Amino acid sequence: MGNLRITLKKSVIACKEDQKATVAALGLRKVGQTVEQKDNAQIRGMINKIAHLLQVEEI
Repeated sequence: MGNLRITLKKSVIACKEDQKATVAALGLRKVGQTVEQKDNAQIRGMINKIAHLLQVEEI
């Protein structure tokens, strides 16, 4: 499997605590920040949980 480029597009201020924790677990802290993660089932599950806050690209 490849890698994913994940960008935080929306603020987490009004989100539930579990969604904030998921964003932090992906390594994201600020709106507009981008991280690269390995493409695996655990990361995909985290992305699905907060998909409305993210932009995801396969690289």
